[in-house]
Amino acid sequence: MVIIAMDKLFVLGISFCIILSSAFTEAAPKASLVTSLPGFNGTFPSKHYSGYVSFNQKNLFYYFVVSERSPLKDPVVLWLNGGPGCSSFDGFVYEHGPFNFQEHKKGTLPILHLNPYSWSKVASIIYLDSPCGVGFSYSQNATKYITGDLQTAADTHTFILKWFKLYPEFLDNPFYISGESYAGIYVPTLAAKIVKGLKIGVKPRINFKGYTVGNGVADNYFDSTLVALVPFAHGMGLISDDIYEEIQVGCSGNRIKPCLLAVRKGAKSLGDLNFYNILEPCYHNPKEEGNTSLPLSFQQLGESERPLKVRKRMFGRAWPLWGQMKDGTLWPQLAYHGSVLCFNDETATAWLNDERVRKAIHAKPKSIAGPWELCTDRLNYSSYGAGSMLPYHKNLTLQGYRALIYSGDHDMCVPFTGTQAWVRSLGYKIVDQWRPWISNYQVAGYLQGYANNLTFLTVKGAGHTVPEYKPRESLDFYSRWLEGKPI
Repeated sequence: MVIIAMDKLFVLGISFCIILSSAFTEAAPKASLVTSLPGFNGTFPSKHYSGYVSFNQKNLFYYFVVSERSPLKDPVVLWLNGGPGCSSFDGFVYEHGPFNFQEHKKGTLPILHLNPYSWSKVASIIYLDSPCGVGFSYSQNATKYITGDLQTAADTHTFILKWFKLYPEFLDNPFYISGESYAGIYVPTLAAKIVKGLKIGVKPRINFKGYTVGNGVADNYFDSTLVALVPFAHGMGLISDDIYEEIQVGCSGNRIKPCLLAVRKGAKSLGDLNFYNILEPCYHNPKEEGNTSLPLSFQQLGESERPLKVRKRMFGRAWPLWGQMKDGTLWPQLAYHGSVLCFNDETATAWLNDERVRKAIHAKPKSIAGPWELCTDRLNYSSYGAGSMLPYHKNLTLQGYRALIYSGDHDMCVPFTGTQAWVRSLGYKIVDQWRPWISNYQVAGYLQGYANNLTFLTVKGAGHTVPEYKPRESLDFYSRWLEGKPI
């Protein structure tokens, strides 16, 4: 019999863990390792990698944050922001990334602190700039910026397959897709592409388990003004009973003119609100301060009103009245014409366009990839060809893939009213009746569970980008859902 003292066993255990950890990270491309970041002086709680995956003259940029908990077991999550045309560094900087960004003075970089509610606490996260032309993703061939729903899904699938070849140690981990806003299109179309690949034996074989969508567009009818926005505005007390009834009467049948007149009357009550969270102030261009019909600019509000750690900015990442816009107008084009309210992305823009930061994260310089913009105007997003997402959601969930559809309940851009309606329209049996869910001993929102592993959840007081407004609650529901625990 061999007897080993407990303290020696402990040391041996530590040594074994170190060996495992070393073997675990060995396959990851060493040139992609991020060793430091300007503005952050601490120690990374996990390994970070970033770089490009290139194919077909397209160079897609990713930033990968390894799970802080158990990289060998925790899920790998692909995160996608919407637009179309907006960078997933939106999620990294302002929502659930590993850092909180402290307010900075002009000409200086923001100070970074560890985010206690980062989603990397429970999962490894890939932040992808997609499609090509967004964020740091680029091509030397401008025709590669011509894309659409189905081409984006195909390109992102190619990216994922190539990414797992670079990081094969993560192939056995559960894989999920998450996104918000116009990623309500990106996520299910990509999921369908992955599932099709699994059926025909595409390699490497991805351990795909399911997906989440936050305040995501899904269907022209259910996301429309009459089905989503008007009931939301009335329920929130933003339009009167009289206006609501006038819209109901004016829009009955096919009478276009009375309907438009009634809707415009209601719109006058909504115009100066923050479209992405009706509870928050709307920060307008300081040049418009003389216009007394607009809310105060963020400079007038003062520094103490909204510190950056609770997100002192708003900007467009999905289309308001999405179903009515047929011309393919992108957010930057609307902003240029002064049509987008609450637009301020100064912190992310200053940090990501600093050449020291770009070098640290292996992003190409501006001379090659162009300046980083939250939402780009160099895309030619010419095809919204995927249609309604309802058949996608139904096909995926009926095949056993898990789905969490969540909504910040004060978002007026993609209101929860429309999302709740389309989820219900799938006709699944309710297996978890409408009830509150709890975070930090408080009601954090409501949920309803359906058959086929489909859950609809609201987050109380959150806007369009849920983790931005409710970081603790978001980490709570996300970690529970990933682990298959009741929320």
